[in-house]
Amino acid sequence: MPKRVLQGVVVSDKNAKTVVVNVERRFIHPVLGKTVRRSKKYHAHDEKGESKAGDVVRIRECRPISKLKTWEVVERVGK
Repeated sequence: MPKRVLQGVVVSDKNAKTVVVNVERRFIHPVLGKTVRRSKKYHAHDEKGESKAGDVVRIRECRPISKLKTWEVVERVGK
């Protein structure tokens, strides 16, 4: 099964080797027809610690590393 890849903004880099990434998804409401924005925060493993708050990163699903971390940073897309 392929691993999911998401893109989001780093909101916290205060933990060692961990970043918190806010991923936003948009969809059209089935009844109202409006565009709705939903966001979720993921804890991702950042081995090198090079991602800082405000960076746009891609994260990939991986094995459980800790209680909250099941994602890892693949690459930094931008600032």
